Amino acid sequence: LDKVVFNKITDRLARVFSVDTTKQRIDSVHIKSNMRHLGRIGLFARGIHKFLVNLKRQQPELFETLPKDFVDKYLPEKSLACFSMVKPSESGKTLDSVSKDLFDLVQRFSAQPEVTAMHSYKLLLRILEEQCEVTGNSADKTAAVSVKPAKEVQSSSLQNPSDPDAGYDAYKGQGYQVQVMETYSTQEDEEIKSQQLNLITHVEVEPACEHDANALIPALESAQERGLAPEEVLADSLYGSDENCEAAKTMGVEVVSPVMGTPKEGSISLDDFEHSEQGKVISCPQGHAPVKVKKSKKGRYSVAFNPDHCKKCPLINDCPVNPGKKYHYLRYNDKDLRIATRRKEEQTEKFKERYRWRAGSEATMSEYDTRTGVKQLRVRGLKAVRFCATLKALGVNIFRAAAVRKAINLLNNGFEKELSGFFHTILTSKDHFGKFLARLRKISSRFEIFPQNDLKIAV
Repeated sequence: LDKVVFNKITDRLARVFSVDTTKQRIDSVHIKSNMRHLGRIGLFARGIHKFLVNLKRQQPELFETLPKDFVDKYLPEKSLACFSMVKPSESGKTLDSVSKDLFDLVQRFSAQPEVTAMHSYKLLLRILEEQCEVTGNSADKTAAVSVKPAKEVQSSSLQNPSDPDAGYDAYKGQGYQVQVMETYSTQEDEEIKSQQLNLITHVEVEPACEHDANALIPALESAQERGLAPEEVLADSLYGSDENCEAAKTMGVEVVSPVMGTPKEGSISLDDFEHSEQGKVISCPQGHAPVKVKKSKKGRYSVAFNPDHCKKCPLINDCPVNPGKKYHYLRYNDKDLRIATRRKEEQTEKFKERYRWRAGSEATMSEYDTRTGVKQLRVRGLKAVRFCATLKALGVNIFRAAAVRKAINLLNNGFEKELSGFFHTILTSKDHFGKFLARLRKISSRFEIFPQNDLKIAV
């Protein structure tokens, strides 16, 4: 429902305000659901606590079979709070202890179908699979559990039993992210700019572990299906992979984005060589032409240079040309050439002038948060988070449309006031204006400036 409402109203606003969708930009913003930030110890303890609460409600007979000290350790809220106060020096020992307790709990009820079907039990299995490594065989009671190193735990792992859909981003933390694509205007005149509506054309909510590179093409396809497709999209380097740029090109969209990564300072790259329009190398940075150039059917180039020139070259230590049996070779493919061309274009003023408008997306994210509070939601779960974030983005569009309509009304009212003032001046000075016309007629008839008929037409 949230997507339908957003698309219908946004499309309507785009038509009413004649929004120019040819230029758009895309970026993401990190948001949090109503869940607590848990460490690994807290994750294990909360998972066990959630299971015990549900087991006591749904299977009280099986719950009574658990040891009392185990229940007292994880079921009461006061006991559970102790896990958040573990000293750093004891965290490793405590983590091993809670992981073994969780493993024993999973093994204890693994043969009970009514328990294994519970959602909280499945969360225990997920924690065990993502956070631990089990060795041995559980059938002959030789199984052992050990906690994985933090680096081996995937970012899509469970972050909190209360919100199984949330993900983790190494830079932004736990939660979700919202992909936002919007139109923008390059108009410098503030009065004209205030009468142009910039719309958020696409919103997609996903776990924080998802990579931004996977969001560009779905956003373009969504806008294209609704008749809001752009001709160029500004994005940061995470969106501007070569695969995305080529896929967008087939859709008639140009992606304006820096290339991922930074070349080593002082090193010579492929863009330092001179190329022909067909992509073949004409000369090296020192001006030496290659002996021969070959291109395979798969689009790989092999450029051979005279070894006598290369051995004496002062740039040999920083050059990508490598020695071979007969020649020194430079090997690259079409993708390498496209990336090198893009790196070269990044240094031009034309690219900098176009790309500077991408910074405006940060203002949109700030407006998105300050107007709607999207970064701190009071709901949990992907469906609820998506519903809230999507409708809040629609709210931003409505706020913007109201502001543009207000600016247009103020401009129209100002013009009407000026026009009425002009006619008022003429009417109040009617007598003086009549005398002026009478004198003009006398002068024109005396000096024959122009005939009376022409004078009437002029008046």
